Amino acid sequence: MVANRLPLHRTGTGSDGSWRASAGGLVTALEPILRSTPGAWVGWTGAPDDRTEPFVHDGIEVRPVPLSRVEVEHYYHGMSNRTFWPLYHDAIVSPEFHRTWWGSYLEVNQRFAAEAAAAAAPGDLVWVHDYHLQLVPQLLRARRPDVRIGFFLHIPFPPQELFEWLPWREEILRGLLGADLIGFQTAAAARNFAQLCRHHRLASGSADALEHDGRTVRAQAFPISIDFDWFDTAARKPETLARAEEIRRLVGPERRILLSVDRLDYTKGIDRRIEAFGELLARRLASVEDCVFLQIAAPSREAVHEYKHLRRQIDGIVGSVNGTYSTPGRIAVQYFRRNLTRAEILPYYCAADVMLVTPLRDGMNLVAKEYVACRTNGDGVLVLSEFAGAAQEMRQAIQVNPRDLDRMTESFASALTMDPAEAKRRMSGLRRTVRRRDVHAWSKSFFDVLRGGADGGGGTAEPTGSDIGEDDLTDEAD
Repeated sequence: MVANRLPLHRTGTGSDGSWRASAGGLVTALEPILRSTPGAWVGWTGAPDDRTEPFVHDGIEVRPVPLSRVEVEHYYHGMSNRTFWPLYHDAIVSPEFHRTWWGSYLEVNQRFAAEAAAAAAPGDLVWVHDYHLQLVPQLLRARRPDVRIGFFLHIPFPPQELFEWLPWREEILRGLLGADLIGFQTAAAARNFAQLCRHHRLASGSADALEHDGRTVRAQAFPISIDFDWFDTAARKPETLARAEEIRRLVGPERRILLSVDRLDYTKGIDRRIEAFGELLARRLASVEDCVFLQIAAPSREAVHEYKHLRRQIDGIVGSVNGTYSTPGRIAVQYFRRNLTRAEILPYYCAADVMLVTPLRDGMNLVAKEYVACRTNGDGVLVLSEFAGAAQEMRQAIQVNPRDLDRMTESFASALTMDPAEAKRRMSGLRRTVRRRDVHAWSKSFFDVLRGGADGGGGTAEPTGSDIGEDDLTDEAD
């Protein structure tokens, strides 16, 4: 496994520090594979200038890759998060292009490839993850042509008219074509990639069989998911249910709860969502006596200018809605800008009548799936953006265009007033989808194809509602 971050985090400092497994869907999915088959995980510890030597943790070989402070600034904060992140998310914020960032990105990718080459045994499978390491497949293949290489992109892959902005576009395409199998969240992303490869005459054929440099490269959709059973079991625990009841009591047991859980990021559409809730109250489609909106937003990249501006903007919108519509004892929007653990978030999923997942663009968005897995009574309504990858699978959700304020406002009202039988019918279908296509099925399907087996359940066909229902390892995950 090769990823920007290790599946561990250090607790304590210096010699007193110890390593603990990080929570997250990716770790949950891949850890059993590494336990059943000898393997290694290559990644950064998350701390600059950390030169920790390779070690074994709980039966898994861990191979840290060091990054200097300058590399953290240029490769990670710069090229990864101020170039690729906005560009691949429809350029919601204008990406920046700097040669110094690109030079650092190339150098760090070379270091990851070298470490992966040193860790791999002859004929090994190597799975590279995400936009931080798009050059690694080709760099690794040049060093180790004997291994089979997979790559998975956790965020969207843009259409040609946006990708062409990138000065190093052919280098990125060649880097990815070094893999035997390239996984995307949606079939549309796989088609975007194949079209670009053909346009730049780097490959011929379809996404399912791209011919490049005498090899066949497959580009397919493998929609990532969650550990359904874990969430379903945790949501049934007495302590989770008791906390959910306490939340309902504190906000007013007679009020319906609308909930959103996001990283504080400009791709998530938090500002538009709060404005739509204000419209809901302004048009008297609901009132603060009937409902409350709970927005949980985990701080993110607070040193970056765009994120500072976003924070101030959201603070202002929340203040405006609350100043206009709140009454004594009835706050319209309860806004929590803090990091909550998974265990702390679960009761909110259980308490919420309506879940609002309305990003402007997301590769997948696992929050939507987590909410569904926690609705053990089969109730609750999911409002989901058309521009989240999850919308391709979760057809029974109320799907919205987050840029259409009027329609989004009306969808909130529809969710609050939906007939209970209809809500249960929809939620039943959503739960079947997420249960069947869980994170373990995702990892197995990818590995089956990488090993050279059949389609494995990932495939390039978009799923339909009739037969399906920054956070994984890294803080950027959708």
